[in-house]
Amino acid sequence: MGNLNLSLLSGIIVGAFCPGIFLFYTYRENIMRSSNIGGQAVMEGIMMRHKDKYSIAVRRPDKEIELKVEDYKCIFGNAKFLKYPLIRGVVSFVDSLVVGTKCLMYSAEIAGDEENEEEAEKNASLTEEELAAKKKKEDRQFKWLLYITVAISIVVSIAAFMLLPYALASLCRKVGASEFVVTIVEAFVKLALFMGYMLLISRMKDIQRTFMYHGAEHKCINCVEHGLPLTVENVLASSRLHKRCGTSFLFLVMIVSIFLHFIFVLVPVYWVRLFGRLLMVPIVAGISFEIIQWAGRSDSKIADFFSKPGLAMQKLTTKEPTADMAEVAIKAVEAVFDWRAYLKDEFDLEIPYPSDEETVAEK
Repeated sequence: MGNLNLSLLSGIIVGAFCPGIFLFYTYRENIMRSSNIGGQAVMEGIMMRHKDKYSIAVRRPDKEIELKVEDYKCIFGNAKFLKYPLIRGVVSFVDSLVVGTKCLMYSAEIAGDEENEEEAEKNASLTEEELAAKKKKEDRQFKWLLYITVAISIVVSIAAFMLLPYALASLCRKVGASEFVVTIVEAFVKLALFMGYMLLISRMKDIQRTFMYHGAEHKCINCVEHGLPLTVENVLASSRLHKRCGTSFLFLVMIVSIFLHFIFVLVPVYWVRLFGRLLMVPIVAGISFEIIQWAGRSDSKIADFFSKPGLAMQKLTTKEPTADMAEVAIKAVEAVFDWRAYLKDEFDLEIPYPSDEETVAEK
């Protein structure tokens, strides 16, 4: 698999803040109408999902756009209890992390590698059966690598942003601090680590380009949900901040965990308090998901208040994209979402479909 190290780095670094990015965008703001489309930035491209389909559009080294469309199936299945409040938040978080990391690894292979001559010669000398067996083996390796990457992402995220802050704050006991004071210090340490992490990766060159594609993804969704035809000009003119972004979700996770961790103030044993924080992770994710779902559907000032910190954080995780990045995002959207039908239904705006000749000319 091409550029394997890059894909692993993407899965761990970007995957740590992207898992909520393609949770459904179902909010209304001013004249905004829900499109139920969500997405995620990948390496040199965009993933977009709508209902039971998702697409990955990636700009190849030769500047052409590689487009892949697949059926979406939740890794946990479709059992009714998985849609219950709190449970559905944990399911969505893990499922989006798995699918998102899979898309990141695929995009890293497409964007960063061209099949070398030696590999091409080897493949040319193989029979159809041997090629099929080789592909099956590579698919199996990819699947294992995917789950290992996801597991590493989860472990690193929990250790860095849930357990490490408490361990560092606990050092305050050496100067006689109470558990209540330790928990307050933990909150500041947690926010400092989270924001420092965002600032650090936002300065990495490869990640900056991913953040530009992140901005293009948001702009596409904002464009159609504000009733505008999906053109490069309209996309670039739209906002790069989105109320339902995964950055907002993860920032909310930080805030919810801070409040819930005060439950352990009265627990006398250190290791119980530490382990309790670990057990709280699914509960924190579930509560955060429900809050962001509510905030996304509400026009109230309270909902706007809860959304503002996440929108502010998005100024770090989204950048202004270029026109060619907007083209990639549009390709990803159009592969799974009929925006013309959406504008007709929601805004009574008739946009003609391109003729076959125009479609061929565009290609």
